Amino acid sequence: MTAATVLKVPADYRPSEDEEFMNERQLEYFRNKLLAWKEDILRESRETVAILQKETENHPDLADRATSETDRALELRTRDRQRKLISKIDEALRRIEDQSYGYCEETGEPIGLARLDARPVATLSLEAQERHERRERVHRDD
Repeated sequence: MTAATVLKVPADYRPSEDEEFMNERQLEYFRNKLLAWKEDILRESRETVAILQKETENHPDLADRATSETDRALELRTRDRQRKLISKIDEALRRIEDQSYGYCEETGEPIGLARLDARPVATLSLEAQERHERRERVHRDD
């Protein structure tokens, strides 16, 4: 699909196993899903920045200050995880453009619509992901 081709996908459309895997409608559905997710994250980040800028007050009570600092650290960790998620979303959007989206990076097999709908940034099929996690557990225990 080229940048000039814009396919309008109905709001109630859901990819189906009855269709050809990763056809234009499915690709556009996942592109829209990823872009909406990214926009939500960016909006939340902007709100966080605004809130953190307003909350630069110095609390006279040590307990209040500690609570405020803990909340601030938690919020910043959350934003850092979301920053990493945005890079995964951008990578998924690149895979949509190069027509490799929806296929396992390890096996080349289709990832599966249910998995992609639940985790649109998935790069491994469920089986490949399970193998990957088993290998991680074995090496982590060493």
